[in-house]
Amino acid sequence: MSRRVVIIGNGPAGHRLAELLCARAPGTDVTILGAESEPAYNRVLLASVLAGRLAAEATYLARHPEGSVRVLTGVRVESIDRRRQEVRTGEGVVLPYDDLVLATGAACFLPPVQGLTEEDGRPAKGVVALRTLADCRLVEDRLPVRGSVAVLGGGVLGLEVARALSERGYDVDVVHGGPHAMDRQLGPAAGDLLATALGGLSVRVLAGRMATAWTGDRLTLRDGSSVAAGLLIVCAGVVPETSLARDAGLRVERGVVVDEYLRTGDPRIHALGDCAEVHGEVSGLIAPAWEQADVLAGVLTGEPRPYTGTRTITRLKARGVDLAVIGAGESEVAGAETVVLTDPARGQYARLSVLDTRVVGAVLLGLPDSVAAVSQLYDSEEAAPNDRLSLLMGRAMAGPAQDPGSLPGQTVICRCSNVTKNDLATAWLRGAREESELAEATRATTGCGGCRSPVKEICRWLRAKHEQPDADAARSGDEQDPPVDHASPASSRRGDHRDPVPELLAP
Repeated sequence: MSRRVVIIGNGPAGHRLAELLCARAPGTDVTILGAESEPAYNRVLLASVLAGRLAAEATYLARHPEGSVRVLTGVRVESIDRRRQEVRTGEGVVLPYDDLVLATGAACFLPPVQGLTEEDGRPAKGVVALRTLADCRLVEDRLPVRGSVAVLGGGVLGLEVARALSERGYDVDVVHGGPHAMDRQLGPAAGDLLATALGGLSVRVLAGRMATAWTGDRLTLRDGSSVAAGLLIVCAGVVPETSLARDAGLRVERGVVVDEYLRTGDPRIHALGDCAEVHGEVSGLIAPAWEQADVLAGVLTGEPRPYTGTRTITRLKARGVDLAVIGAGESEVAGAETVVLTDPARGQYARLSVLDTRVVGAVLLGLPDSVAAVSQLYDSEEAAPNDRLSLLMGRAMAGPAQDPGSLPGQTVICRCSNVTKNDLATAWLRGAREESELAEATRATTGCGGCRSPVKEICRWLRAKHEQPDADAARSGDEQDPPVDHASPASSRRGDHRDPVPELLAP
């Protein structure tokens, strides 16, 4: 009998794990149980949907090959029986498992603001807590014809949502209890400059202001002032979904506690993504979820390696604002050399931390020319150039890593959608020869947009690599063009990471 793996949660983490299990152990019996009725989709792209730049369907992740994975959507799991190794759904269906994976994600945090929720805990009239595609549709249905909108929460998602709606002509007030915008990632100087930049785009950031009551069309603040709004969107953080694990007697603190192999206290139950607490931390970011899926696939297929953390780069997906937080960001790193550059008149701010010649953290605001170079140095762990200021101003080259041909095939080019160099090459060889076609086939560039330049360079590099055999064949009279699969570009997404034409992908 094939090994039975049940995954609770059909978000990016659970979907990616199923893909990898099918690729590495094709005989595995994989079942995914998703609470939402939607197919699996990438939550990172929700702001792009609200802005109208992407259709909801464009966020969907690639379907699993026919017959490889059983996906049940609109299903809520009621309980886990650890002794019998069974999962029971609300419809009374019982599913046995050999390995159970909790990929239950997180829910919106609703602050204790009077009038924000109904008696049953659901958002009140005029309020949408944004977390899902269904929530995006609610926002669309409830947006006023004209006027203003308020967003509660000035973190990454709150600011992305605010900017998405300002693109559509709304005046948006962001009410944030923290001392400045994105205070979890930025210091006061960068946070204030970010607020100024957003202010020029019809987004007013009211930082250090606590909301106390919602009346249906007005948000009252602790200082006695108020904000009129036709709709209030809550983006005040998330809470890991841990109730199933807690009810099953598993250890839960902030999240479901797992070890470096993503195992709970029960060796047959694992957790990953937004619901998992690893090394005492709950990430809440997409990049760790992709990495944890890769680690757990290895654990479940007999090739275990520990999860040691993820090198994160966060881009604010707000049109007209270029912000990247790399690695440690503004956090102090013991022993690191720190360079800070600020130019309020131009809305520019940079902070770079270098430890033993390697970039360990950076914040770059209003400096788009430097983001690619600093990100590549951080990813590759190559030595940073001695001229730190030239690097921050985008005038210093990052070194060999900038050459697309030198990048390993598994290098992640688009962090929002976890698109590698191999994925782009595969899509290109299957007919997606233009940047727009690569975006449609792989979803690269459709998130924060920070990968547009490397995608363009890889496209140019692939074209040159492909055209060289054509030129050689024309001179020799022999057919040397490598075989190309002209299937639909969308078929290139995931599941098979073999190089379709190794000579084109090799450095």
